[in-house]
Amino acid sequence: MDLLTSISPKDIVDILIVSYVIYKLILLVRGTRAIQLMKGILVVVITWAFSIWFKLSTLQWLMNQTLTFGVVGIVIIFQPELRRALEQLGRGKLFSRLSTEEDQDVNKRIGEVIRAAHYLAKRKIGALIVFEKETGLTDYVESGIAIESKISAELLINIFIPNTPLHDGAVIVRQSQLMAAGCYLPLSENPFISKELGTRHRAAIGMSEVSDAMCIIVSEETGQISLTMNGHIVRDIKEESLIAKLFEELKPKAKTKEKNPFLKWKGRSNG
Repeated sequence: MDLLTSISPKDIVDILIVSYVIYKLILLVRGTRAIQLMKGILVVVITWAFSIWFKLSTLQWLMNQTLTFGVVGIVIIFQPELRRALEQLGRGKLFSRLSTEEDQDVNKRIGEVIRAAHYLAKRKIGALIVFEKETGLTDYVESGIAIESKISAELLINIFIPNTPLHDGAVIVRQSQLMAAGCYLPLSENPFISKELGTRHRAAIGMSEVSDAMCIIVSEETGQISLTMNGHIVRDIKEESLIAKLFEELKPKAKTKEKNPFLKWKGRSNG
């Protein structure tokens, strides 16, 4: 009881600020190789605590040396993440923006993708665009050619133009960045997929089966635009429905009422 009464409002504010900063830093490294490095650091810290608890002097000395030089190592290892955090801090983007600004950013991204998809579909140029959500797709990003550029319709169109180095494979989008092109995706082994669907569609379905990613496919045979999510595909989706679904799923902190928003389309998935 004395402990609770000794906590002042200033202490509560202090704890909340630190908790929020830690939360934003976790979001910053989510889906990157930094997560694995942090796990390694955690193992070192646990080993150090273990050596102190059981008084293992040799192991404790070794861990002390590791932690002493580890600070410099952390700066070197996490240099890309630290630079990105400082850049975002300088631009005022490390902390949450107003919801209207977030909606405008999502609208702009979706608009660029829709414009590119419409151009490619009109000319029957095949394309596969993957939107990363909660599940990190770093392994698939690393299978392609790194781009790390802002999303633009012109860039997407140039990537998928036939006979260019990056046209074969998928483009992966992480938030407002086009991370990589020419990425390899897992093919779906679902035996009930329509035989009309080719490798590009099977890869999109496979990606949506192993993650919560959304995939847009442009067919080079028909020029139809399709959308996959949660292992289901909606073929020849109308532009208005596509925009609405993308905004619903990509809008920050958006929540859907259904566990599987594609259940109502399940009957069309293979048609």
